[in-house]
Amino acid sequence: MSRYMALLFAVASGMAVANIYYSQPLLDAMASELAIDHSTIGIIITVTQICYALGLLLLVPLGDLLNQRKLIVCQMLLSVVALIVVSNAPSIKVLLMGIAAVGLLAVVTQTLVAFAATLADPTERGRVIGIVTSGIVIGILLARAVAGIITDFAGWRAVYLVSAGITLLLAGILFRTLPNVDRERTSLSYWQLLHSVIVLLVQERILRVRGILAMLIFAAFSILWTSLVLPLSAPPLSLSHSEIGAFGLAGVAGALAAAKAGRLADRGLGQRTTGVALTLLLLSWLPISYADYSLWGLIVGVIVLDFAVQAVHVTNQSMILRKHPESRSRLTASYMIFYSVGSAAGSIASTTIYAYAGWNGVCLLGASVSALALLFWAFTRR
Repeated sequence: MSRYMALLFAVASGMAVANIYYSQPLLDAMASELAIDHSTIGIIITVTQICYALGLLLLVPLGDLLNQRKLIVCQMLLSVVALIVVSNAPSIKVLLMGIAAVGLLAVVTQTLVAFAATLADPTERGRVIGIVTSGIVIGILLARAVAGIITDFAGWRAVYLVSAGITLLLAGILFRTLPNVDRERTSLSYWQLLHSVIVLLVQERILRVRGILAMLIFAAFSILWTSLVLPLSAPPLSLSHSEIGAFGLAGVAGALAAAKAGRLADRGLGQRTTGVALTLLLLSWLPISYADYSLWGLIVGVIVLDFAVQAVHVTNQSMILRKHPESRSRLTASYMIFYSVGSAAGSIASTTIYAYAGWNGVCLLGASVSALALLFWAFTRR
């Protein structure tokens, strides 16, 4: 696979997954304009995440049944429609319907990952997955900052309108660029396809082990990023939303550095890479815990944490997608369900702990989850 093609996959994946995270810094603006109570506006995030999880189960496996090029372009065009609905929503009901469709269709990201793994040569599969996955993590981290900047200039609706325009452009580029690889005819029905996702999970030990690792590392990831705004916006720091959003740039540095983890997996060093990365994940919580006293320490901790999470994530996918070439979309769907569970659990736990134990409690929770991930890897690596 050419570097241009790999970067195109990365950009498309990053843009698709960013649609899920735009709403996080916009909740106040949405609540004010649509007259929604602040105590219930969080339902927008909940609906988005639930529909994303449903999409992982119901849509991603279709990549093993249908023409992936047509499936990707079709999902992106439907995403354009959903984004336009959100940008023009006159009421909370229409907004929720639109945002539900956005979350459901954002799983095109995982279809892109599976297709990239299929097109890549076996000797470079880890490198390609590393590049594409870096695009996903960068999309997640930059979504908040970009949404905040656009909202300051043109309002929250413009965020989704701009995204719709870029998504439409990318759909056209992908339609012209992606190879048209037809699937071999299969006797599986759609419901048999979904059932086989569970069968693969039962049969493949590496999928279960790496899925649990993904659940733990993304729980740690969400523990940091969900609650980080709370200490940064409170005294004595009292940072603005733009300044808080800029911390996503620090995370990007870590994500870019971890892209090379895929090359190590290609060389058979996946287990060693995982052990080193999980150790760094645990250590990263020490400088992060000093957020109230040193922003530079926090920046270092954020870079190390994002590097560690990304390195394990890339290694996980590289090892899993070596199995069953004809089932890569289903393997990806099964693996990413663990990711969804971990992210949701981390988000809920972090805000709850912060209310009772402050930032130190959050850091202790994050370190505990990271230590559990390291111990789990140590017991299961053979």
